[in-house]
Amino acid sequence: MTAMTALTVLSAEAPSLVQSVDWLAIAPVVITAAVGLVVLVADLFAVERHKPVLGWISVAGLAAATATLLPLRAGDRATFCLTGDPAACSYVADRFTLVIQFLVLAGALVTALVSVTAVRDTRMPAGEYWFLLLSSAAGAALLPASRDLATLIVALEVASLPAFALVGMRRGDRLSSEAALKFFLSSVTATAVSLMGVSFVYAATGSLHLTQVADRLEDVPGQLDTLAMAGVALTLVGFAFKTAAVPFHFWVPDTYVGAPLPIAGYLSVVGKAVGFTGLILVTVIAFPAYSDIWGPALAVLAALTMTLGNAAALRQSPDRPNSAVRLLAWSSVGQAGYLLVPIAAAAYSGRDQIGSTVAYALMYAAVNLGAFAVAALVARTKPLHRISDYRGLYAERPLAALSLGFFLLCLAGLPPGIIGLFAKVTVFRSAVDAGLGWLAVVMAINVVIALYYYLRWTALLFRTPEGAQTRTRAPWPVAAAVIVTAITAVVLSGAPEIILRVTSGSLFAQ
Repeated sequence: MTAMTALTVLSAEAPSLVQSVDWLAIAPVVITAAVGLVVLVADLFAVERHKPVLGWISVAGLAAATATLLPLRAGDRATFCLTGDPAACSYVADRFTLVIQFLVLAGALVTALVSVTAVRDTRMPAGEYWFLLLSSAAGAALLPASRDLATLIVALEVASLPAFALVGMRRGDRLSSEAALKFFLSSVTATAVSLMGVSFVYAATGSLHLTQVADRLEDVPGQLDTLAMAGVALTLVGFAFKTAAVPFHFWVPDTYVGAPLPIAGYLSVVGKAVGFTGLILVTVIAFPAYSDIWGPALAVLAALTMTLGNAAALRQSPDRPNSAVRLLAWSSVGQAGYLLVPIAAAAYSGRDQIGSTVAYALMYAAVNLGAFAVAALVARTKPLHRISDYRGLYAERPLAALSLGFFLLCLAGLPPGIIGLFAKVTVFRSAVDAGLGWLAVVMAINVVIALYYYLRWTALLFRTPEGAQTRTRAPWPVAAAVIVTAITAVVLSGAPEIILRVTSGSLFAQ
């Protein structure tokens, strides 16, 4: 046998190490990242008067990335799979991935619309701002598709690292610098803890792919069981930081206050989606063998998070500077507690309960981004961000007041914000179905507590204004963001079954 013949035989017998790439499956992430690079390079050559064009390029790029989800709606694509085990893939575009990617990219698109005016008015560096926003959005879009621990951590950091800089983008502002530092330190701590947990899991299982990790954790050798258990616990602690779950929530209020208002809204929705997505993937796909550990732990975290978040929001003084942003920040902590409930329930009654978290996240994204868009509009004439600044907003800006009132009623779960009530009932039912009656009771009490501060703010919008009202023309990008989120919330309140249809059944590829 000649050397050439032997080489041919060996090549035929050996499995190929070359992986095929499904470019359509990864298109939403690739387009977002590519547009970010285009904006960064274009900023080097654009003169100052042309810098606003960079914002519109970013808006167009995010819209294009969102549109590429349509051909993927079947949810049956995967790529970067192991040649020896085609079922173990690093990137999976299933229904769960597509729904979360839609939430992330649409949320980033609304943030970009609000940011167009904010970047110009506050004279933030346009090229850096848009590059960082698109980079963070690309990482956030990659995370739900990640199906190995290495890709998961990389996506988490790509989403988080640009956010540090975005929070501190207001140069010379003490609050902004302080917020960026607190956010950075808390996130770095979370990443370090997560990496240690992932390394322990890898040492115990010998794999990073979530499906293989799940299989091997079912039969861990006795001498490695403690190591695996510690790895699971540390990984969950790291993601709990990202979700702002109590007691890992301390960075939230100061970060939201110090960040540019569009970025505060971005963190409250997209940043939170990143944390919850990672938490869902590691719990229900990688660690179901240890559900008896993370299930009760997440249930307790959910109860603590919703209780402390709502109690702190209740204490906000309307006349205190930044009280409106702080209330939204503490409200987001309380909402994080509700989002944790179905994940905890999945430990007891199957991973289909995750659909309740996804449904609630979709509702929360639309109305909370809308609330921040209205706050950005009001801040143009009243920059102290006080709740009392919204007194009589209906007399000055009727459509903005009606929109904000509707958003607050949705967050409270009151009619006509039917989508908020629907989402809360869905989460409540998941707790009851899982046998977590005590958690359902805690949630019901917290919903009642939250009614007070949401209704107090709503009532203030329609009271008689104090003094003369300053009327200014609303920038159309901000107005567009308010209108889009308001229409979305109204449509979903009229037909909440749309969300149920999208999030029911199994969201993950089998």
